[in-house]
Amino acid sequence: MSACPQRPDAGRGRLRLGEAMARHTSWRVGGPAERFYRPADQQDLLHFLRHFAIPPVAWVGMGSNLLVRDGGIRGTVVCLANTLDTLECRSDGLVLAGAGVSAVKLAHFLAKNGLAGGEFLAGIPGTLGGCLAMNAGAHGGDTWSLVEWVDLLFPDGRLERRERAHFQVGYRSVLGQEDACFVAAGLRLQAGEPVEVMARLRAWQERRAATQPLEWPSCGSVFRNPPGDHAARLIEAAGLKGLRYGDAEISRQHANFIINRNQAQAAEIEALVSEVQETVQKHFGVWLETEMRILGETADV
Repeated sequence: MSACPQRPDAGRGRLRLGEAMARHTSWRVGGPAERFYRPADQQDLLHFLRHFAIPPVAWVGMGSNLLVRDGGIRGTVVCLANTLDTLECRSDGLVLAGAGVSAVKLAHFLAKNGLAGGEFLAGIPGTLGGCLAMNAGAHGGDTWSLVEWVDLLFPDGRLERRERAHFQVGYRSVLGQEDACFVAAGLRLQAGEPVEVMARLRAWQERRAATQPLEWPSCGSVFRNPPGDHAARLIEAAGLKGLRYGDAEISRQHANFIINRNQAQAAEIEALVSEVQETVQKHFGVWLETEMRILGETADV
């Protein structure tokens, strides 16, 4: 799939052919998307899906929990980051949030409005849509504890609102969205003192900066914590810190991070993921499940 210029005939958003996904993932790896669309707004996205999208459709946000293989992605990639990012605090206390808003921006918005319970979102480098899809969490909090309802958009352009009770929610797991994408949510939080909420938010951001290798491209935590343990502890105990395939390396600072030290390939990262799983299984009898999604095809050798 070769890179092509923008196509102006799909809607009011931006359609590009052969777009390098390395530009849209926090690992800075990934082959080209056959069609890559960033909608202007929700109505534009509906129009695009009904008239121009070529299946399969893959939904991405900031690409912080995503590994795109070196061969790229067939079909259509729809990117919601920096769009569908509205935020509104209603008089009844419900917060309306678009799925494209970053978790960090949402956390600050909640804190400034004196709403407590969403401070953990400041430590998640993704969009609300991604947080909803995997029930992202940190510091003992998780996304779906805040959710009252969500709006789902299906690949055929159908829009549907579903209540929290419709979904089966667990640790880094959400069932019930089928093949749809989250485009908005109604969030319910507790009232708090803005100064105190902001202080907790900033403390968690400082802790994250001190304990995670933020100076290198990564996807955040690669593996889910197994029950009663931590993936990072198991990886370090297995002697895997610093293991490197090409420019992909298991961080020496935090063993649950795989970093791109320069020009890593997705295949090198995926090989490291497999090595960690197999080695930890061999040493401790625990199979580490990944948090991140893998999309696309391997490159032709």
